[in-house]
Amino acid sequence: MALGEVTISDWYRIMRREIVSGLVLGLLLGVLGFTRVAAWSMFTDVYGPHWMAIALTIGFSLTGVVLWGSLMGSMLPLLLKRLGADPATSSAPFIATLVDVTGLLIYFSLAALILSGTLL
Repeated sequence: MALGEVTISDWYRIMRREIVSGLVLGLLLGVLGFTRVAAWSMFTDVYGPHWMAIALTIGFSLTGVVLWGSLMGSMLPLLLKRLGADPATSSAPFIATLVDVTGLLIYFSLAALILSGTLL
């Protein structure tokens, strides 16, 4: 944006690319999180009989949080530029805080959805 190579009108192209890359990275991390819980449950009973629900919660949460973070990291600077703020100085702390807070909301929402009736 500072060099003029990306403008606000490029938002759709940027969003498409970020969805693909965020989804690929999120799915990779989600599968790794799921596999970790599944593998750990083979050697110990720390997750109990509901290890599959816990593994699904972690896998889906990782996918959602990474996808959301990727989208916010690319779209928020464009939004700040559109609103007249300097995207370089205000986006990094704001994006980090926003992604952290919404990441917890994504995780707890999916946990409530998947684990209700079993562990919740």
